Amino acid sequence: MHAPLIIDIAGTRLTEADRARLAHPLVGGVILFSRNASNRTQLTRLCAQIKRVRRDLLIAVDHEGGRVQRFRFDGMTHLPAMRELGRLWRQAPEVRPGDAALAACNAASAAGYVLAAELRACGVDLSFAPVLDLDHGRSEVIGDRAFDADARVVTLLAQSLMHGMRQAGMAHCGKHFPGHGWAEADSHVDLPVDDRPLDAILADDAAPYGWLSASLAAVMPAHVLYPQVDARPAGFSAVWLRDVLRQRLGFTGAVFSDDLSMAGARVLDGRTLSYTEAALVALRAGCDMVLLCNQSLVDGGAAIDELIEGLARAYYEGHWTPDDAAEARRRALLPSAAAMPWDALMTDARYQHALELLP
Repeated sequence: MHAPLIIDIAGTRLTEADRARLAHPLVGGVILFSRNASNRTQLTRLCAQIKRVRRDLLIAVDHEGGRVQRFRFDGMTHLPAMRELGRLWRQAPEVRPGDAALAACNAASAAGYVLAAELRACGVDLSFAPVLDLDHGRSEVIGDRAFDADARVVTLLAQSLMHGMRQAGMAHCGKHFPGHGWAEADSHVDLPVDDRPLDAILADDAAPYGWLSASLAAVMPAHVLYPQVDARPAGFSAVWLRDVLRQRLGFTGAVFSDDLSMAGARVLDGRTLSYTEAALVALRAGCDMVLLCNQSLVDGGAAIDELIEGLARAYYEGHWTPDDAAEARRRALLPSAAAMPWDALMTDARYQHALELLP
């Protein structure tokens, strides 16, 4: 059964309601937040609890480095913001041309390895990283989360970070397609607008997705409206997800929606959507999975139950058809080998060397 729903939990251990939701065949994973972990031992225990509900559940987190890093306790490395890797690329003009760029790529691989190895040692399967947005100096919500303003620099540093994550046995998710760096508004609280034409976006912000089309395991579209391309935001747009991302750029990996509870995901064609309506629009547009975050904290998780029941009803009434290929893409994101335990990781030569390379 296609399991497209990625949901959250409220606390540091599973409740009976959490277990019931995670056991539902339409739920494919859980996204963790800082509130879900007070220390490394407890985080590891929580991940094990989740896997005991269903081994195929995908445990994910936003853990990029810099200001977006959910876990910073018990020896977990506080990773640099991605802008620091871009600065490393451009530093030391007195060295031979290209040397700084290669050092930055090596540091990015190290950052990816440390990020993924530490999370996997705790039981986390996937981090929603890297950010592929360009730093145009316009978007505060992106800001130092971006590697650079040059799409070529972003591409090579992101590819290096992804390589490091793969070395630790973790897949990755590039975001926010086709680019959030030009739009000024924060999609958490508003619907940002990027009024550039398609050719301009493809030549600049979306370029990394084409150059990385053979490398990316997953992509997350932006809750941004590009009115010269489509009347719907990218995460709800078959033009962006099927015509541009799949067909024109050749991407074959998984597609996650961004959080459906964000303001940028709640309004479509002039009206406010229910979570079920938003999920159905995203799935029909080309998303394989949809995220609903932080709703376990509201009314005992009523919105999550509403979404699960709403999607089930849409299936039984013939308004939504499960996609076997989408489910295969979800399962492909699960780690294929056991993680290195934390104590062994701390003394591992590759890990120690990676720490030394961080900016």
